[in-house]
Amino acid sequence: MTLQLAFDIVLIVTVVVCAWAALTTPDLLRAVVLFIAFGLLLALVWVRLQAPDVALAEAAVGSGLTGALLLSTLSAMRRR
Repeated sequence: MTLQLAFDIVLIVTVVVCAWAALTTPDLLRAVVLFIAFGLLLALVWVRLQAPDVALAEAAVGSGLTGALLLSTLSAMRRR
């Protein structure tokens, strides 16, 4: 087994576990943090698939902007 294949397998398992944990956790803050981590891991998947433009968009929009909006919404919910 080559090092690249091993890395790809670990990456796939990590993405699936992170997605599952984000969907099943009852704590909203933990879910948002896991969603951000999922987006960053997904950006790494796109890099491995040799699609750097999609990876940058995923990192910027999927993790950065959406994560910031979710954290802001969570903060507003806790103030109420």
